[in-house]
Amino acid sequence: MDNKPLLQERPPAYTPASQGGDYGQSNYGAIPPPQPGFQPPPPYPYPSAAAAPAGYAAPPPQHNYPNMYTIIQQPATATSVVVVGGCPACRVGVLEDTFTCLGVLCAIVFFPIGILFCLALRQRRCPNCGATFG
Repeated sequence: MDNKPLLQERPPAYTPASQGGDYGQSNYGAIPPPQPGFQPPPPYPYPSAAAAPAGYAAPPPQHNYPNMYTIIQQPATATSVVVVGGCPACRVGVLEDTFTCLGVLCAIVFFPIGILFCLALRQRRCPNCGATFG
């Protein structure tokens, strides 16, 4: 370890920037006041229809209604949910695949090709209303 003495001096006192410290003024970014004798330019006059060049029409005057506002209503959209495999009869149940007796018999008797017959002869049945589609 070094045997140097610790810093015995105290740091300088804190002075906020608003009191005119070393860092300048505190109104950074503020708009400076206008110089004496400065006057803003007069508003630009709106051209009248008589002063418009030939072939150009002056736009219609704009009205200023301070207490009016516009309400825009969006049309209500109907949301429809489509369930894949849903029952077209009751629209509640979900159709289930069932194999017919003839399809199962063909799958057993004509084994390799009979599976295709079994898949072709299946019925779709709704467990809610009992309707069959096939």
